[in-house]
Amino acid sequence: MTRLDPVPYTEWDQDALMPMTGGRTIPPSNSISFLLNHPDLAKAFLTLSTHLAAKSTLPPRVRELAVLRVAWRRRCRYEWAQHLLTARRKGVTDEEIAEVRAGADTVLNRAVDELDCDSRLSDATYAELAAQEGLDDRQMMDLVFTVGGYGTLAVAFNTFEVELDDGLDDGGFEQGEPSYPESKVTFST
Repeated sequence: MTRLDPVPYTEWDQDALMPMTGGRTIPPSNSISFLLNHPDLAKAFLTLSTHLAAKSTLPPRVRELAVLRVAWRRRCRYEWAQHLLTARRKGVTDEEIAEVRAGADTVLNRAVDELDCDSRLSDATYAELAAQEGLDDRQMMDLVFTVGGYGTLAVAFNTFEVELDDGLDDGGFEQGEPSYPESKVTFST
């Protein structure tokens, strides 16, 4: 049971959805039904969310691995299930998903962990993202806002107990233990 009643599909505020839909009809979704409890907030957040999900300069594989790591760290089953499906469509492998779950020492996991723990990237991780993933300045910005935006969404989904959409598989989410490596970053002042 969610803490907020979902807004029925027939009562969705199409104006609030405009940043995401452009006026198109979209299927029912528990995340949207939840957000529409606050149409002004929904419209504002969906503007950012649409950029992060559809207009971001990040390669889709990188974006989805980052979102999965956020969802795993924040223990957000809804976000994990939604993005597990998307990640697989974008070519993320089962091995990469296992690395996200295990907190493997990959540059993307490290980047998400640093942003989540320390609210910034270390110089070493920043440089490695540029070298290994080939991220330019705009992509770095999109990565930081992706982690922050989906972190905010995870907090909201967890707090308001948004349930999985019918038929959505969480990929055994509850079977794994979260991994929270402690920050190893030191910053000079």
